Amino acid sequence: MQRKFILIVVALLFLLPAHSFAHNPGDAEHQLYSLGDFKLVNGEVIKDFSISYVTHGTLNQNKDNVILMASSLAGNHHRIDYLIGKGKAYDPDKYFIICTDAIGNGLTTSPSNSKSQPGMTFPSYSIQDMVNSQHRLVTEKFGITKLLVVTGASMGGMQSLQWGASYPDMVRNIVAIIPLGKGGPWMKFQCEAMRRAIMLDPAWNNGNYTSQPEKGMKLWATLLFGLSVNTPQAINENFNGDTQKALEWLAQNDERLWKAIDANDFITQSKACDSFDLGQTPGFDGDYLKVLASIKARTLILSGSGDLLCPEDEAKFVAYHMPNATFKLIAPPRQRGHLSGAGATVPEVNSQNEETAKFLEKAQ
Repeated sequence: MQRKFILIVVALLFLLPAHSFAHNPGDAEHQLYSLGDFKLVNGEVIKDFSISYVTHGTLNQNKDNVILMASSLAGNHHRIDYLIGKGKAYDPDKYFIICTDAIGNGLTTSPSNSKSQPGMTFPSYSIQDMVNSQHRLVTEKFGITKLLVVTGASMGGMQSLQWGASYPDMVRNIVAIIPLGKGGPWMKFQCEAMRRAIMLDPAWNNGNYTSQPEKGMKLWATLLFGLSVNTPQAINENFNGDTQKALEWLAQNDERLWKAIDANDFITQSKACDSFDLGQTPGFDGDYLKVLASIKARTLILSGSGDLLCPEDEAKFVAYHMPNATFKLIAPPRQRGHLSGAGATVPEVNSQNEETAKFLEKAQ
């Protein structure tokens, strides 16, 4: 039982944001690329914008071995490390892997680190804006015109799909892990509950806090890591039906994780996530199905069984309406929900590596 507790905590750590991970010896060098004043889709501007990233492997002479990774909600460039490494699906001996940090995660320009637009004065941004910032990075910094693969988990999977819609002639393959094609009411309900947990804490003070609102952030940790990314089956199995042990774990979980992300960073990034809609891609007049049908990239969609945050049926719907997409469940019949795409346990890790490696065998 103790081992299962540890595995859950490790899984949760893969979901955590930038400043949860100290730089360790041997880690890829953390880098920033400045875009200056970055204009957003809504017409607003993020001043003095820099995108954060790390790279693995070597860019080949033809610049055609590039894998671009997008980070998750409250995640960072470590998010899918379980797929990157020698002998893994994304092998640096074969590929040049660019792992990016999304707007609002505390490494790329965010409410928590912006000097000119701090806190809730930070402009409202979208997943399209995240993708556009990544596009500028790969084209301007590296001179890359084609991407072999765009990949990511959760919100990273959403960005991967947006890449296919926004830049259809640039993306050849997509591996979207536990994604959605649009946020919708269900995700909005969950993210809104998490935001309210933070914002109803008096210490939040309309975003003008000097230290993190502890009570609100602990409730945020309960909602996200205790409920949304889990499943009833996993919780019951992990604690063998012992309610007291489950509650003790929940308290430990909240204590470990409540400081993991800046409150304003989560509030703004979650709004970008739950308002996501591929139908809003320019040129499609809000037609969601038309956008899905327009994505040319060969695509693998990996979904978690029983996912409460990004339901598998919605991911399956996306795959069904894309012309070149394949849908696979991660390590069936294990019902691990959103944690299926978090590198949580050996079966989930092996399943993703095997399916992704098999998919890449035919990548061109």
